[in-house]
Amino acid sequence: MRVLWRMVRIPFLLGIGLAIGFLVPYTFYLDGEVRSRFDELSWQVPSHVYARPLQLVPGLPMNAEVLQIELDAARYVQDAQAHMPGTWHRDGAKYTIARRGFIYLDGHERAKRIVFWLSDGRVARLADADSGAALSSVRLEPAHIATLYGALQEDRRIVSLGEIPPLLLSGLQAVEDREFKRHHGVNLAAIVRAAWMNLIAGRVVQGGSTLTQQLVKNLFLDRGQRFSRKFNEAMLSLIIEARYDKRRILEAYVNEVFLGQQGGQAVHGFAAASEFYFGHGIQGLGVAEIALLVGMVQGPSLYDPRRNPEGALARRNIVLGVFRDTGLIDDTTFTSASKRPLGTAANATLPRDRYPAFLDLVRRQLKQDYPDAELNSAGLSIHTTLAPAVQTLGEEAINKALDALGKRGEAMEAALVATSAHDGEVQAMIGSRDVDAQGFNRALDALRPIGSLVKPFVNLVALAQPQYYSLATLLDDAPIDLPQPGGSRWQPENDDHRSHGQVLLIDALVNSWNLATINLGQRIGIDRIHGFLQSFGLGREINPNPSMLLGAIDLSPFDVARLYQYLAADGHALPLRALRGVLDAQGRPLSRYTVKAGEGGYTTAARLVTSAMQQVAISGTAHAITDSGLGYLHAAGKTGTSDTQRDSWFAGFTGDTLAVAWVGRDDNKPTSLFGATGGLRIWIELMKRLPGVPLTIPQDGLERVWVDAHSGKRTDAACSGARELSFANGYAPTETEPCPLDELRALIGGGEN
Repeated sequence: MRVLWRMVRIPFLLGIGLAIGFLVPYTFYLDGEVRSRFDELSWQVPSHVYARPLQLVPGLPMNAEVLQIELDAARYVQDAQAHMPGTWHRDGAKYTIARRGFIYLDGHERAKRIVFWLSDGRVARLADADSGAALSSVRLEPAHIATLYGALQEDRRIVSLGEIPPLLLSGLQAVEDREFKRHHGVNLAAIVRAAWMNLIAGRVVQGGSTLTQQLVKNLFLDRGQRFSRKFNEAMLSLIIEARYDKRRILEAYVNEVFLGQQGGQAVHGFAAASEFYFGHGIQGLGVAEIALLVGMVQGPSLYDPRRNPEGALARRNIVLGVFRDTGLIDDTTFTSASKRPLGTAANATLPRDRYPAFLDLVRRQLKQDYPDAELNSAGLSIHTTLAPAVQTLGEEAINKALDALGKRGEAMEAALVATSAHDGEVQAMIGSRDVDAQGFNRALDALRPIGSLVKPFVNLVALAQPQYYSLATLLDDAPIDLPQPGGSRWQPENDDHRSHGQVLLIDALVNSWNLATINLGQRIGIDRIHGFLQSFGLGREINPNPSMLLGAIDLSPFDVARLYQYLAADGHALPLRALRGVLDAQGRPLSRYTVKAGEGGYTTAARLVTSAMQQVAISGTAHAITDSGLGYLHAAGKTGTSDTQRDSWFAGFTGDTLAVAWVGRDDNKPTSLFGATGGLRIWIELMKRLPGVPLTIPQDGLERVWVDAHSGKRTDAACSGARELSFANGYAPTETEPCPLDELRALIGGGEN
């Protein structure tokens, strides 16, 4: 032995010295890496975007179709009992909904079961499903509509151990690392046992890595099988176990573990996986669902329940067997859970840019307060104004209207903006007939001539001077011939190529007569009208020339919605907003977006214009609204057609919804459509299916007077052709127009021939 020792002593001591000289500094290096990552453990957590929550109140306009769209968007599933949060049940007109708990801008909303009835297109009695107590209002949690990712394209929801079902934590350890609470990062016995099992089977059937080693692989290392990587894995695991307690390690694991992929987006952590596969939060996981997720840890691609349902089902049942064998569940629970289907939600996906046009607006408005880096990685909860039912029905309205055009419609594009009539919240935005297209956003950026959509504002400027103008003012609908720079002449015409002589102001607007509008604009002053349009701050160039009076103004559908919001909001300027507020990663409020309406200096004039626009929908260029059965909405609106029919527009509003629709071609070729045959068709298709509130014009500041249809003078209601019009208080016509022939007929009882 002494001889042998003398032979190996020097090499052995040199080896020990080299090992110490290498391992000590290398261990210090790895320790520094661990501390730098773990002491302030953070992930690039994407921000999540939510629609507005559906607020149920008795009397709310609602039908079964819209309610189901809203529930589907929020990933509720039908269930006969509706006891589990995230489920609902319908029994005739009665609906039971088990609402999930959620955090909104004004605090935490607990899980609650509610019941209500739909009757006559409205929400009837609303009550707590368990106690029967009447409720005045219930808010359903908002639909998750998109995720704003950073460079890593990783989706995760950070949760604490207290938010995770106990069975998931104990089951994970039972399946992946039964010695987790006792080992120090590396389990040599498990490694030997796994090697022996794999050798017997002739393939890899069992792993020997601890949860700590798996976490190290995710956080620090690549997927290679080199000896150096295995060595680093063991070293890092030992260091982590020496520095941090088991709870900290387990919490990091459940938030980091890779559990799936959708395209280029990776799903990390059990909370994100719960939403991805089942469409609900981690707290709502059942026994079978927990077993499926735990089983997927071994191979997310191999046991993907959508791609390999048979393999996923077999793996889940194996995990359920482990749960039973380790005493986590009893035999009855095992049998029941084993018989359940996989239960993955068909519509549960990573909702990234499902509504690209709307999200484009969200990003633009957020940029005022948040840089892109923070938006994409700070784990914010961004609460928007999107109404899923309005968005969905708007998309379908565009498809139906363009499909109805046949071959003509194939080359056409469309855009739609819908807002809440009273507060300017953007409920829907569609920038293309291909609603998922990520390209050009026509709703925000397509600048097209608006045609006759400008006419209500020409009339509004006039009616803001009630001492000079009223709906009964006579206008000259006569030929126009104006000199232009360069020696040319501007000779516009009406669409019917006729002039109509002396006409009432209201009739000029209802019938969209160009010549009368130009004559009115010249009487008011083009500069005055130009200044009013500029006051909206649209940021677009508006040329102050006579053609402006006929809509030779290039605006986007969003710009037009901003203009018409003024009328829909009863003559109050309102910015259109897509945001309600932002919460940080811990659910604390960062921003609240509220709107203060501008002064209503032209309120009376706006009401007069709105009353005229209601006639547009009855007997004017948009009479198709009444003809289609929507007369009960008393909608106000205006058609618009650009020169040579390149653009078809309609802007209109009911008591609760404003919508602007545009149809045209990207190559700017004529469409052969008028406003009434393009944009109006989309509007009608939307409003047919969307429960709405009829438009009622406040009568403050107005009085109703009967006038002669030809002269605009005050007359008796019994006179032939007499019309009842609204006027600003104190400015109704005083001069009368008698109707002696009618009076004579009444006396002699001659009646009409």
